[in-house]
Amino acid sequence: MKKLANKVAVITGASKGIGAGIAKDLAAEGAAVVVNYASSKEGADKVVDEIVANGGKAIAVQGDVSKAADVERLFDEAKKAFGGIDILVNNAGVYKFSPIEEVTEEEFHRQFNTNVLGLLLATRGAVKNFGENGGSVINISSVVSTITPPGSAIYTGTKGAVDSITQVLSKELGPKKVRVNSINPGMVETEGAHAAGFIGSDFQKQTEQTAPLGRIGQPDDIAPLAVFLASDDSRWLTGETLIASGGVR
Repeated sequence: MKKLANKVAVITGASKGIGAGIAKDLAAEGAAVVVNYASSKEGADKVVDEIVANGGKAIAVQGDVSKAADVERLFDEAKKAFGGIDILVNNAGVYKFSPIEEVTEEEFHRQFNTNVLGLLLATRGAVKNFGENGGSVINISSVVSTITPPGSAIYTGTKGAVDSITQVLSKELGPKKVRVNSINPGMVETEGAHAAGFIGSDFQKQTEQTAPLGRIGQPDDIAPLAVFLASDDSRWLTGETLIASGGVR
């Protein structure tokens, strides 16, 4: 029997990159998947089509996780399609690296609204919809919260917040049988990393030189960890941080 048979998973920001990889792997293990996206309908539909073509169940639902009304609609659509929620993957995130001299209010709020407020709103929505058996919340943080690279004050700040929130909510939601863990990836080759100019950059080369495994990550390096944290294989884990960085510290 598949590890996530009869489970329903909501993955935020799942139209591409790590989120898309997680959606596909959760579906392959039997979960019905809700692919949330903010703007890339084409990408989300492509993920859904691939899951369905492989015999899985999936729908795409548009929604900006930083807006409470959108989050509420996301979970309403999930329940309408699949009847309940068992797993939430808080993957939606934005980033931009810039020196302190270029920090703006707008960029601060853009990143914190999606990366931190969005995570809180989505988790609140999931907790309302988890059944009596509880659920699993998986936060996608980042190794930047420990390696703290220059120029990343805002982004690292958001991920430091995610790490702390993971700890708080693991204690707060444990009595409700809700487990809360995080995956902290290192540099991963995604559409976003390409768009930001990281792929092929000196930053990538430096990362590969310091990585014990000698390379950056791929989405399929991260997705199996989400399957593990979503399944009963990790039933005794909560408040944990899985650093998935190829050894970069």
